[in-house]
Amino acid sequence: MTERETAELLRAYKAGALEEEDAVKRLQQRAFEEMGFAEVDHSREARQGFPEVIYAAGKTKEQVLAIMGRLAQTSKKSILATRASAEQYAFVRAALPEVRYDAVSRMLYIEREREGKTRAHRILILSAGTSDIPVAEEARLTAYLMGNEVITHYDCGVAGIHRLFAHMEDIRTARAIIVVAGMEGALASVVGGLADCPVIAVPTSVGYGASFHGISALLAMLSSCAAGIAVVNIDNGFGAGVLASRINQQGNEGNSV
Repeated sequence: MTERETAELLRAYKAGALEEEDAVKRLQQRAFEEMGFAEVDHSREARQGFPEVIYAAGKTKEQVLAIMGRLAQTSKKSILATRASAEQYAFVRAALPEVRYDAVSRMLYIEREREGKTRAHRILILSAGTSDIPVAEEARLTAYLMGNEVITHYDCGVAGIHRLFAHMEDIRTARAIIVVAGMEGALASVVGGLADCPVIAVPTSVGYGASFHGISALLAMLSSCAAGIAVVNIDNGFGAGVLASRINQQGNEGNSV
Protein backbone atom coordinates (compact mmCIF):
# COMPACT_ATOMS: atom_id res chain seq x y z
CA MET A 1 0.00 0.00 0.00
CA THR A 2 1.33 3.43 -0.94
CA GLU A 3 1.40 6.35 1.49
CA ARG A 4 -1.37 8.00 -0.51
CA GLU A 5 -3.62 4.94 -0.29
CA THR A 6 -2.98 4.62 3.43
CA ALA A 7 -3.79 8.30 3.98
CA GLU A 8 -7.05 7.99 2.03
CA LEU A 9 -8.09 4.96 4.07
CA LEU A 10 -7.32 6.71 7.35
CA ARG A 11 -9.23 9.81 6.26
CA ALA A 12 -12.24 7.64 5.47
CA TYR A 13 -12.04 6.07 8.91
CA LYS A 14 -11.66 9.46 10.60
CA ALA A 15 -14.67 10.80 8.70
CA GLY A 16 -16.76 7.86 9.86
CA ALA A 17 -17.10 6.30 6.41
CA LEU A 18 -15.32 3.15 7.62
CA GLU A 19 -15.78 1.12 10.76
CA GLU A 20 -12.63 0.40 12.75
CA GLU A 21 -12.82 -3.35 12.05
CA ASP A 22 -13.24 -2.76 8.32
CA ALA A 23 -10.31 -0.32 8.24
CA VAL A 24 -8.04 -2.82 10.02
CA LYS A 25 -9.03 -5.59 7.58
CA ARG A 26 -8.31 -3.40 4.57
CA LEU A 27 -4.93 -2.41 5.92
CA GLN A 28 -4.05 -6.06 6.50
CA GLN A 29 -5.28 -7.12 3.06
CA ARG A 30 -3.26 -4.48 1.31
CA ALA A 31 -0.16 -5.21 3.37
CA PHE A 32 0.02 -8.88 2.39
CA GLU A 33 -1.94 -11.51 0.50
CA GLU A 34 -2.72 -14.94 1.88
CA MET A 35 -2.25 -17.56 -0.85
CA GLY A 36 -2.39 -20.70 1.26
CA PHE A 37 1.23 -21.67 0.60
CA ALA A 38 2.61 -18.12 0.89
CA GLU A 39 1.79 -14.71 2.34
CA VAL A 40 2.93 -12.30 -0.33
CA ASP A 41 4.27 -9.05 1.13
CA HIS A 42 2.75 -6.38 -1.11
CA SER A 43 3.89 -3.55 1.18
CA ARG A 44 7.59 -4.41 0.78
CA GLU A 45 7.99 -2.01 -2.14
CA ALA A 46 6.54 0.90 -0.14
CA ARG A 47 8.68 0.07 2.91
CA GLN A 48 11.98 -0.72 1.25
CA GLY A 49 11.76 0.56 -2.31
CA PHE A 50 11.72 -2.83 -4.06
CA PRO A 51 9.14 -5.64 -4.23
CA GLU A 52 9.49 -8.88 -2.32
CA VAL A 53 12.04 -11.17 -4.01
CA ILE A 54 11.10 -14.81 -4.52
CA TYR A 55 13.46 -17.58 -3.44
CA ALA A 56 12.54 -20.15 -6.09
CA ALA A 57 14.55 -23.12 -4.81
CA GLY A 58 12.28 -25.56 -3.02
CA LYS A 59 9.12 -24.10 -4.56
CA THR A 60 7.08 -25.79 -7.26
CA LYS A 61 6.85 -24.17 -10.65
CA GLU A 62 3.17 -23.50 -9.97
CA GLN A 63 4.00 -21.68 -6.73
CA VAL A 64 6.66 -19.55 -8.42
CA LEU A 65 4.21 -18.59 -11.16
CA ALA A 66 1.45 -17.74 -8.71
CA ILE A 67 3.65 -15.50 -6.57
CA MET A 68 5.39 -13.87 -9.49
CA GLY A 69 2.09 -13.23 -11.23
CA ARG A 70 0.61 -11.46 -8.21
CA LEU A 71 3.73 -9.38 -7.65
CA ALA A 72 3.73 -8.40 -11.33
CA GLN A 73 0.16 -7.14 -10.98
CA THR A 74 0.68 -5.13 -7.80
CA SER A 75 4.25 -3.83 -8.11
CA LYS A 76 5.67 -1.03 -10.23
CA LYS A 77 9.30 -2.12 -10.21
CA SER A 78 11.15 -5.15 -11.50
CA ILE A 79 10.15 -8.60 -10.22
CA LEU A 80 12.88 -11.05 -9.27
CA ALA A 81 13.17 -14.72 -8.33
CA THR A 82 16.52 -16.18 -7.26
CA ARG A 83 17.85 -19.74 -7.56
CA ALA A 84 15.33 -20.59 -10.25
CA SER A 85 15.58 -23.58 -12.59
CA ALA A 86 15.18 -23.75 -16.36
CA GLU A 87 12.08 -25.89 -15.79
CA GLN A 88 10.51 -23.18 -13.61
CA TYR A 89 11.39 -20.57 -16.24
CA ALA A 90 9.72 -22.52 -19.07
CA PHE A 91 6.55 -22.96 -17.02
CA VAL A 92 6.36 -19.33 -15.85
CA ARG A 93 7.15 -17.90 -19.29
CA ALA A 94 4.20 -19.73 -20.83
CA ALA A 95 1.90 -17.60 -18.66
CA LEU A 96 4.08 -14.48 -18.35
CA PRO A 97 5.86 -13.94 -21.70
CA GLU A 98 7.72 -10.90 -20.37
CA VAL A 99 9.71 -13.06 -17.94
CA ARG A 100 13.41 -13.51 -18.68
CA TYR A 101 15.92 -16.03 -17.35
CA ASP A 102 19.63 -15.73 -16.71
CA ALA A 103 21.05 -19.25 -16.65
CA VAL A 104 24.41 -18.24 -15.14
CA SER A 105 22.97 -16.57 -12.03
CA ARG A 106 19.82 -18.74 -12.08
CA MET A 107 17.62 -15.69 -11.82
CA LEU A 108 14.11 -15.29 -13.18
CA TYR A 109 12.96 -11.69 -13.60
CA ILE A 110 10.69 -9.14 -15.19
CA GLU A 111 12.62 -5.98 -15.96
CA ARG A 112 10.81 -2.68 -15.69
CA GLU A 113 11.86 0.94 -15.94
CA ARG A 114 14.42 1.61 -13.22
CA GLU A 115 13.43 5.14 -12.20
CA GLY A 116 15.80 5.22 -9.24
CA LYS A 117 18.87 4.55 -11.36
CA THR A 118 21.78 6.89 -10.79
CA ARG A 119 24.84 7.28 -12.98
CA ALA A 120 26.62 9.44 -10.43
CA HIS A 121 27.77 6.44 -8.40
CA ARG A 122 28.68 2.90 -9.34
CA ILE A 123 28.97 -0.51 -7.78
CA LEU A 124 32.06 -2.52 -8.64
CA ILE A 125 32.01 -6.32 -8.55
CA LEU A 126 35.25 -8.30 -8.51
CA SER A 127 35.59 -12.06 -8.61
CA ALA A 128 38.72 -13.98 -7.70
CA GLY A 129 38.16 -16.66 -10.32
CA THR A 130 35.99 -17.63 -13.27
CA SER A 131 34.33 -20.30 -11.12
CA ASP A 132 33.01 -17.52 -8.85
CA ILE A 133 31.11 -15.85 -11.69
CA PRO A 134 27.65 -17.42 -11.03
CA VAL A 135 27.58 -15.86 -7.53
CA ALA A 136 29.02 -12.59 -8.85
CA GLU A 137 26.37 -12.48 -11.57
CA GLU A 138 23.64 -13.00 -8.98
CA ALA A 139 24.97 -9.92 -7.20
CA ARG A 140 25.29 -7.95 -10.44
CA LEU A 141 21.79 -8.65 -11.73
CA THR A 142 20.26 -7.95 -8.32
CA ALA A 143 21.98 -4.56 -8.04
CA TYR A 144 21.23 -3.73 -11.68
CA LEU A 145 17.51 -4.44 -11.39
CA MET A 146 17.42 -2.32 -8.22
CA GLY A 147 18.51 0.67 -10.27
CA ASN A 148 22.30 0.82 -10.02
CA GLU A 149 25.16 1.29 -12.42
CA VAL A 150 27.29 -1.85 -12.07
CA ILE A 151 30.69 -2.65 -13.53
CA THR A 152 32.47 -5.99 -13.23
CA HIS A 153 35.97 -7.42 -13.45
CA TYR A 154 36.20 -11.18 -13.17
CA ASP A 155 39.12 -13.57 -12.58
CA CYS A 156 41.46 -11.08 -10.90
CA GLY A 157 42.39 -13.05 -7.78
CA VAL A 158 45.56 -13.05 -5.71
CA ALA A 159 47.26 -15.81 -7.72
CA GLY A 160 47.95 -13.08 -10.30
CA ILE A 161 47.65 -9.90 -8.29
CA HIS A 162 48.77 -7.70 -11.20
CA ARG A 163 45.38 -8.38 -12.80
CA LEU A 164 43.68 -6.64 -9.87
CA PHE A 165 46.00 -3.64 -9.99
CA ALA A 166 44.98 -3.04 -13.60
CA HIS A 167 41.55 -2.02 -12.25
CA MET A 168 42.72 0.48 -9.64
CA GLU A 169 40.82 3.40 -11.16
CA ASP A 170 37.52 1.54 -10.79
CA ILE A 171 38.44 0.54 -7.24
CA ARG A 172 39.17 4.16 -6.36
CA THR A 173 35.95 5.56 -7.85
CA ALA A 174 33.38 2.92 -6.80
CA ARG A 175 30.89 3.78 -4.07
CA ALA A 176 30.61 0.15 -2.98
CA ILE A 177 32.62 -2.93 -3.95
CA ILE A 178 31.50 -6.54 -3.91
CA VAL A 179 34.33 -9.08 -3.75
CA VAL A 180 33.41 -12.66 -4.61
CA ALA A 181 36.00 -15.32 -3.78
CA GLY A 182 36.30 -18.97 -2.81
CA MET A 183 39.39 -21.00 -1.87
CA GLU A 184 41.04 -18.98 0.93
CA GLY A 185 39.05 -15.81 0.23
CA ALA A 186 42.14 -13.59 0.29
CA LEU A 187 40.96 -11.16 -2.38
CA ALA A 188 38.58 -9.41 0.02
CA SER A 189 41.42 -8.43 2.37
CA VAL A 190 43.53 -7.11 -0.49
CA VAL A 191 40.70 -4.98 -1.88
CA GLY A 192 39.76 -3.86 1.63
CA GLY A 193 43.26 -2.49 2.03
CA LEU A 194 43.05 -0.54 -1.23
CA ALA A 195 39.53 0.91 -1.25
CA ASP A 196 38.08 3.85 0.70
CA CYS A 197 34.48 2.66 0.24
CA PRO A 198 32.58 -0.20 1.91
CA VAL A 199 33.65 -3.65 0.71
CA ILE A 200 31.13 -6.48 0.77
CA ALA A 201 32.82 -9.88 0.80
CA VAL A 202 31.02 -12.92 -0.57
CA PRO A 203 32.62 -16.29 0.20
CA THR A 204 31.81 -18.96 -2.37
CA SER A 205 31.72 -22.73 -2.09
CA VAL A 206 34.40 -22.99 -4.79
CA GLY A 207 37.53 -24.88 -3.72
CA TYR A 208 39.10 -28.22 -2.84
CA GLY A 209 38.31 -30.35 0.21
CA ALA A 210 39.96 -28.23 2.89
CA SER A 211 37.91 -25.23 1.82
CA PHE A 212 34.90 -27.02 3.36
CA HIS A 213 32.47 -25.76 0.71
CA GLY A 214 33.18 -22.10 1.46
CA ILE A 215 33.65 -22.21 5.22
CA SER A 216 37.38 -21.51 4.93
CA ALA A 217 36.73 -18.43 2.80
CA LEU A 218 33.97 -17.31 5.15
CA LEU A 219 36.19 -17.53 8.23
CA ALA A 220 39.08 -15.83 6.44
CA MET A 221 36.87 -12.93 5.37
CA LEU A 222 35.40 -12.59 8.85
CA SER A 223 38.94 -12.55 10.27
CA SER A 224 40.29 -9.98 7.81
CA CYS A 225 42.59 -7.33 9.27
CA ALA A 226 41.43 -4.83 6.62
CA ALA A 227 38.86 -2.39 7.99
CA GLY A 228 35.56 -1.61 6.30
CA ILE A 229 34.70 -5.14 5.16
CA ALA A 230 31.26 -6.66 5.68
CA VAL A 231 30.73 -10.37 5.00
CA VAL A 232 27.56 -12.07 3.79
CA ASN A 233 26.74 -15.76 3.80
CA ILE A 234 28.36 -18.35 1.53
CA ASP A 235 27.25 -17.97 -2.11
CA ASN A 236 24.87 -15.14 -1.15
CA GLY A 237 25.30 -12.94 -4.20
CA PHE A 238 21.74 -11.70 -3.83
CA GLY A 239 22.33 -10.41 -0.30
CA ALA A 240 25.51 -8.66 -1.40
CA GLY A 241 23.70 -7.02 -4.32
CA VAL A 242 20.95 -5.68 -2.05
CA LEU A 243 23.41 -4.30 0.50
CA ALA A 244 25.56 -2.67 -2.18
CA SER A 245 22.46 -1.11 -3.72
CA ARG A 246 21.42 0.45 -0.42
CA ILE A 247 24.89 1.84 0.12
CA ASN A 248 25.09 3.16 -3.41
CA GLN A 249 21.63 4.73 -3.30
CA GLN A 250 22.07 6.31 0.14
CA GLY A 251 21.57 10.05 -0.01
CA ASN A 252 20.89 10.22 -3.74
CA GLU A 253 18.35 13.00 -4.30
CA GLY A 254 15.19 11.80 -5.98
CA ASN A 255 16.09 8.16 -5.58
CA SER A 256 13.36 5.73 -4.57
CA VAL A 257 15.42 2.56 -4.03
